[in-house]
Amino acid sequence: MKKEFAIWFTEFRAPFLVATLVSILLGTIIAWVRNNAFSLQYFLLALLGGIFLHLGANIANDYFDHKSGNDEINKEFVRPFTGGSRTIQLGLLTPRQVLTSSLLFFTGAFLIGIYLTWARGFVVLALATIGLVSGIFYTGAPFKWASRGIGEALVGVNFGALMTFGAYYVQTQTLSLEPFIVSVPISLLIAAVLYINEFPDYNADKSVGKNTLVVRLGRNRAALGYMLIVASSYLVVILNVLLGVAPAYTLFALIPLPLALTAIRLASKFHSQPPKLAPANALTVMFHFLTSLLLSFGYLSYRFDVMSPGYFFVIVAVGICAMMTVYFYSISKTGSKGGDGNS
Repeated sequence: MKKEFAIWFTEFRAPFLVATLVSILLGTIIAWVRNNAFSLQYFLLALLGGIFLHLGANIANDYFDHKSGNDEINKEFVRPFTGGSRTIQLGLLTPRQVLTSSLLFFTGAFLIGIYLTWARGFVVLALATIGLVSGIFYTGAPFKWASRGIGEALVGVNFGALMTFGAYYVQTQTLSLEPFIVSVPISLLIAAVLYINEFPDYNADKSVGKNTLVVRLGRNRAALGYMLIVASSYLVVILNVLLGVAPAYTLFALIPLPLALTAIRLASKFHSQPPKLAPANALTVMFHFLTSLLLSFGYLSYRFDVMSPGYFFVIVAVGICAMMTVYFYSISKTGSKGGDGNS
């Protein structure tokens, strides 16, 4: 039983489910702060539906990458970020088991979506439909979104803005641009997580016609694209505050910026050397998670008005200084290791 649980835990790629959690959490907190609306029942149902959708997409991707031969020929994958879960390749699960479990999770997400549509409104049905079509056909025929070079955008929109907006709507039954706009940095950063993870899979993806953005651009130019995606996410955080869309407290989300700078530097230098790129893969997951949580923390700080503006800016400054220390320490440790790679 313990061994079987470990196998399925690996197949689910459970640690990455935090991407769903932080988006649902942000939407729920915005609903509470702006509308004083909170239902634990609807929060849990939205979270469970999002997790089921995420699991269905993860597992379906494993199945279709097996069917295309992608994961079988991938020799440059970096665990646990790229190359799928490897449960089929290691003989731990059969393709049929993987496909069946994917369909079960998609069915669970659909049923929760139907209930929330009945209880809260038809907007939920529209969001659930987009999520299901995106997840099932991310690598599956006939659409194969990833092979069309739009998979990164779909993942960003679904696991960022749409989940945040959906969580907000489930609580308030009202439409608002705020949760959608405030979650744009989350959309960009979860797209960056997927994007940086495509670098080690470049050769395998290219050989089976899975023409992701990284395959289309080549790893050298794609490294610049990674920098633009990450930089844009933090620029949007600042713009949202300057334009009055989000409270000033959401500038807490800038604290992980030094981690992002480190990842950008590593991606620029080691984009074609998967083992040396691995720290950038890990850092991208980390600063996506931290940035998302800090956006929620910013709204909570605004709600409780826990500090004066002076204290707020002191905390932001100290946090950024701490992260800059990590950044420059990382440079000193890795600056002399390895050389540049070319696509």
